Amino acid sequence: QVQLVEFGGGLVQAGGSLRLSCTASGRTSSGYALGWIRQVLGKEREFVTAISGNGWVKRYADSVKGRFAVSRDNTKNIMFLQMNSLKPEDTAVYYCAAGLSIDAIVNAASGGVADYWGQGTQVTVSS
Repeated sequence: QVQLVEFGGGLVQAGGSLRLSCTASGRTSSGYALGWIRQVLGKEREFVTAISGNGWVKRYADSVKGRFAVSRDNTKNIMFLQMNSLKPEDTAVYYCAAGLSIDAIVNAASGGVADYWGQGTQVTVSS
């Protein structure tokens, strides 16, 4: 079992920045790819970004490339999402997810099943 807990959501003005954190506990998290998936109430999930277990490979949705940066520190079992130049359309609940591969996390955003999910943290960007 891996337990995921997100931190760092909140309200920010357009153009501002936020940093989300996802802590992992339980089984060794470095064996899992980690990622962020977001969802607006009433809409489908959207893949945001994912990072491989060793942190060497990262993938981003086109909508966030150049603005968001994902990183992880396996010594502390934590993943970060630095979000810059935020836009109102970034408003969503952001979920941390763990899977056996980056592809697994991308698939989870499309309705598949991630191995583990966090409870989500709300990010609201005002215009």
